[in-house]
Amino acid sequence: QVQLVQSGGGSVQAGGSLRLSCVVSGRSFSSYDMGWFRQTSGKAREFVAAIRWSSGIPYYSDSVKGRFTISRVNTKNTVYLQMNNLKPEDTAVYYCAATAIFRAVLTTTGPYSYWGQGTQVTVSS
Repeated sequence: QVQLVQSGGGSVQAGGSLRLSCVVSGRSFSSYDMGWFRQTSGKAREFVAAIRWSSGIPYYSDSVKGRFTISRVNTKNTVYLQMNNLKPEDTAVYYCAATAIFRAVLTTTGPYSYWGQGTQVTVSS
C-alpha cells in the first residue's frame, strides 16, 4: 500500500514563500516520478511541477516557472515544492502525486496512481 503524506502550506502574503513536503511510504520511492498539482473550487486539477526519478529532470507549468522549485531526496522518500514570490492566483489546494509508469507524461493527472491528501495554500494581496 503506497501512501503519500503531505505537510507544509498555510497562509502567506503576496511575495512570500512556502514549502510543501510529500513523504512516500510503502514501496521504493526512487522508482516513482513525482508531481505536484493544484486545484481551486469548481476547476480541474492543474499541473504545477514534476520530477523524474531517474534523471531528476524537473518540469514546470508556465505560471510557476522561475518562482517554484521541485526537488526530491530519495533517501528520505520525500519530494518538496519550494514556492517563492507567491501570488494571490497561487491560492489553491495542492496535491502531490506519484506514478510508476515508465516515461509517463507528467503534466496530466492520468498517469498518477497515488495522491496525497491535499494541503491548502492561501496567498493574500
